[in-house]
Parts: sequence; C-alpha cells; structure tokens
Amino acid sequence: MTENSWKHEYITTNNIKLHYVTQGNGPLMLMLHGFPEYWYSWRHQIPEFARDYQVVAIDLRGYNDSDKPKEKSAYVMNEFIQDVKGVIQGLGYEKCVLVAHDWGGIIAWNFVDIYPETVEKLIILNLPHPLKLIRSFRTWKQLQKSWYIFFFQIPFLPELLLQYANYNWIEQMFAGIALGKSIFTLKDLKAYKQAVAKPGALRAMLNYYRNFFIPQLINKNWDIVAVPTLMIWGEEDKFLGKELTYGTEAYVRDFKIKYIPNCSHWVQQEQPTLVNQYMREFLRA
Repeated sequence: MTENSWKHEYITTNNIKLHYVTQGNGPLMLMLHGFPEYWYSWRHQIPEFARDYQVVAIDLRGYNDSDKPKEKSAYVMNEFIQDVKGVIQGLGYEKCVLVAHDWGGIIAWNFVDIYPETVEKLIILNLPHPLKLIRSFRTWKQLQKSWYIFFFQIPFLPELLLQYANYNWIEQMFAGIALGKSIFTLKDLKAYKQAVAKPGALRAMLNYYRNFFIPQLINKNWDIVAVPTLMIWGEEDKFLGKELTYGTEAYVRDFKIKYIPNCSHWVQQEQPTLVNQYMREFLRA
C-alpha cells in the first residue's frame, strides 16, 4: 500500500473539526502525534498497518489542518480526551488500538485511564507514564532536559522567537537531534515548517504546554492501567531520560517495553522498520 491510497478527511467532534489521514479497512487503529508534528509523523506506519486495520492518523486540535481555537482554555486534557472519544465513536467504532507519541502519549495515557473499555491495546512511543513524568520534574537532570517547557510559559516571546529565520528551529528539532542525519529530508522539513506556519497553529501548539501545570494534571489520581500496553523507547532521547521508563510495570498490569539503541526521540520516523516490527509482534501476541 502506498500514500496514493491515503484519504484526507474531516470529522466534527466535541464542537471542533479535526483533519485526519486514513487508509485501509478493518478494526480501528488511531494514531496521535506529538509536538511539533502532525499526522505526517506516522507516514511510515500508515501503509504498513493499513493491511489489517483502518488506520486513522489525526491532526490534534490546533495542529496543521484541524481547527485552532484561539482560547488558551481550549487546550486542556479533558478537551483532548473528548476529541479522541468523539473520533472513535464518530467513525462508527466502539474500540481501537491506540498508538501515540510524545504529547499524543500524554493524551493516550489519560484517555485510557478514563475510557479503558474503548482501547483494545495501547502503544506508547517515547512518553513515560504521566506519574513518572511529573515526578521527574523534581530532579535537576530532567529539569535541564525540559527547560523549553518553562520557556513556553512566557506569553508571546516564544512565538516571536520560533518564527525567526523561517522557523529554523524545526530543522534543529528534527534533523539536529536525529542520530541519522539523513532521516529527515528537505521535503520532510518543509512539510513540518508549512504545518507550524499555518495561521494560529504555533500559539495553539504552545498552549498545550501552557496548560501543562494545571492542578487537574499534576494532582490527578491514577488507576492501574488494565489495557495491554507496549512502550517503544528510542534510548538517545534528548528530551526525556530513559530512566523515566523504569518501574512502569507498577502502573500497568500487562506491560512490555522495547528499547531501540542509537535512536532519538523521533523513534517511529528514525527507526520505522524496528518500530513496525515491535508493533506487529505486540498486536499478534
């Protein structure tokens, strides 16, 4: 299957219109991207799993071709969760395989905590369980890695700086961090720049971080995850330390982890063959 059979569609859910790319038929596999990505980050997974699933890779609210509410209050976890629930139901499904990376992973962990009955299996890429993430901010090591989160709390200034030199930071984020320097082509970098440059997108994307430290997230009580869960982790992640994965089995009843050495945070783009293999093995088990 090739990208020629990808379909670009829209769905209105939770009072917002979300764009998504879909391919294939069968059970639903729903993919949630991270920052500063969009559906395109799953380009290596969509055709692979469309052989057995209806794969749906959405643009999260505020990103790329999805609606971009102006209010900061539109970018809170409860809204993200209801967006995901609405997509599953709106597409006519009761359950899905939920695959998520980075910010999508934060949303996926929260979603499965609230609606476990709607997730058949959970696959998380380079995003620890939120309890591990929140507790990591008590350590100097992780605070150094996460400095940008605190910078993003400043009004207006991050937007101005990130627009500088035709969004040059996009190249630094992707090509500058990936261990394989040819992983991200000029076409890829152009696509990411175009997505973030769309009117309202950059501020919307930063608003995710500006609502990160609200009490509903920080003080949340978590149940043990009952959904079978696979975590895939690029070991050379400059944003999130590998140690954040240790002990995750205390929060997940049926947990498996696969580490990928010599791989950065952008794991499904940098090592797509291995990621797809580990996903396949997990789904067949």
